[in-house]
Amino acid sequence: MKKLMTLCFLLSLMLVLAAFGHASADSGIVISEIMASNGTWSGGHAYDWIELHNTGKKAVDISGWYLSDSEKNPTKWQFPSGTKIKGNGYILIYCTGEEMKPGSKGVYYSNFKLSASGDDAVLTSSAQETVCVVSFPSQYGNISWGIPHNGSGYGYFEEATPGKKNGSTVCQARVATPVIETSGGFFTDAVTVSASGPEGSTLRYTLDGSAPTKKSKTFPADGLKISSTAALRVRAFEESKISSSTVSCTYFINESLPVAVVSLTTDHSYLFGKKAGALAKGTGSVPNYDKPYEYPINIEYFDENGTCLINQVGSFTASGHSAKQNAQKSIALYARKAYGPEYFDFSPFPNRDYSKYKSILLRSTNSDAYSERLRDVVFCSLADPLDLCHQDARPIVVFINGEYWGHYNLREKINKYMVAQWEGISLDDEATVDQIDILARTGSDDYVQNGSNADWLELCSFCKTKDLNIPENLAFVDERIDIDNLFTHAAFEIISGNTDITNVRMYRVPGGKWKYLLFDVEASFGSDSDSEVTPLNNYIKPVSAKYAAFRHEPLNALLAVPEMRSRFLTKFAEVLDASFLWPFVESRFAKWEAVLEELLPRHNTRWPYLTMKRWRTNVNATKYYARVRPKKIVFMLKKRMKLTDEEVSMYFGEVQEKLNTLNTLN
Repeated sequence: MKKLMTLCFLLSLMLVLAAFGHASADSGIVISEIMASNGTWSGGHAYDWIELHNTGKKAVDISGWYLSDSEKNPTKWQFPSGTKIKGNGYILIYCTGEEMKPGSKGVYYSNFKLSASGDDAVLTSSAQETVCVVSFPSQYGNISWGIPHNGSGYGYFEEATPGKKNGSTVCQARVATPVIETSGGFFTDAVTVSASGPEGSTLRYTLDGSAPTKKSKTFPADGLKISSTAALRVRAFEESKISSSTVSCTYFINESLPVAVVSLTTDHSYLFGKKAGALAKGTGSVPNYDKPYEYPINIEYFDENGTCLINQVGSFTASGHSAKQNAQKSIALYARKAYGPEYFDFSPFPNRDYSKYKSILLRSTNSDAYSERLRDVVFCSLADPLDLCHQDARPIVVFINGEYWGHYNLREKINKYMVAQWEGISLDDEATVDQIDILARTGSDDYVQNGSNADWLELCSFCKTKDLNIPENLAFVDERIDIDNLFTHAAFEIISGNTDITNVRMYRVPGGKWKYLLFDVEASFGSDSDSEVTPLNNYIKPVSAKYAAFRHEPLNALLAVPEMRSRFLTKFAEVLDASFLWPFVESRFAKWEAVLEELLPRHNTRWPYLTMKRWRTNVNATKYYARVRPKKIVFMLKKRMKLTDEEVSMYFGEVQEKLNTLNTLN
């Protein structure tokens, strides 16, 4: 056996100096393909993977065998009982670094990760005899390493084939990335673009968003003339090497835009393909835009002065829930290390001093009913004076593959990275960021966005069954939830009249208390009534009542304690004073109205469901309710909480005077 292994090693070494593989001849099982820098994201993960191939005709039972990334510690992870590879079959092992249950259909999850800078993959029998070892060099993003189906030595594959027959050719190197020497940007007339690549390579290009292939047009040696707005993509090709990564630049010809611009460039099939296009419904029972896939996309950001602040490949998905059905869909963008830089190194938001982002959101409007295209951003900005985590925003225009795609609002993307930055945790502190708990709605298992919900569910159960007038019970709750934050969030939602009560998020950083995150308040200020559709009756109700879209028990258990009730009413008045006096609210409307009046005529031509007349009518109606509802909310609260006149005067007398003066109609 040792002689055979040595011979296998020497043969492989002669074929590829950078890697070797040796396998047990009598098993027929080989490590056939490895991905150590995965760029294919699904369900929020892009685990690295190892593929095993049974080269024989009969099935092989590998129950109890081991897989590892270290020859010194070859038994890191063991295959479960019943693991078989059919004749000429394949199985995939995702290298998660976590203890996870086996998947289905020949998919498994190991407890170790692979290093993209170079690592080992070690397969060992149940008797701890080495079956196969593959040592691989530094890996390129989303490029796999393996052995061709004819078994002629390890190398890089042009196209990964996880769980399937490998290609027939491997390479030992990749062509260096070409350079587009004429920067993208804004031009009044046609522009001639120059590009260069490594010596001996051939440059090919496209203008339709697709990644160039060997069949694409050759880039002209004297430059490419671009006469109308277009997204250029360039790639270098060379014999016996993996083709280079693709570089992209957008050239805006005779475009005059008053706001920042995001240009997205990617293959049409990733966007609108019937089979899997992320912005298409598709033909299956589950719409494409609801599938948990991410696709590569080139992202450029030009500020108001036309300066390009970022140009990198990341990934994208359709974003939102019911709004995904709209023609103009929201798009989430992610910086992914497998494609390019690990972060978006820029600071686009006016009220944040962060220098980089892991993800950003291009948000369209939620529905035709709220088609002012400014409601959510304006009302979120009302939380600026409050200690309440919320998204910042700025208006932008988006182009996709050189085509005008209309007005969007650039937003912070709600996830663990956004919470980390709000709470002052460095994005580079991955261990801490990964431990942030984020829950939606009720916080049940179906609504865990990150981390764990165990403590939250225990807290809600405690509040439902325990009397918080008992000091130790109150202390238990106070240790676990930020009471002032809870009161602030509840007050804001009640005052604004947000009828979409499903839009509730709770989060907790390691060692911290549960807090609330304000988001998607687009259904606010649609009424000045205290009817059942307002959130007041959903927030203030008996602890014993059945919970609906969120857990009301913590708030109402606290309100049963006199000192907490007083603290809530005080906080309610503070929120009214800080965020809902009309001069402050009007200032937030003003800047968005001005820019949208300039952007929407062209946008409405591209997406013709909204006229300027209707937009103005909607904005005026929203401003009306934003002015008058805060004046009436105290009396709604008085009725719901059975406040006395003395309590109303004590807690709200001063702010009510301001509201009566400042929030009057002209």
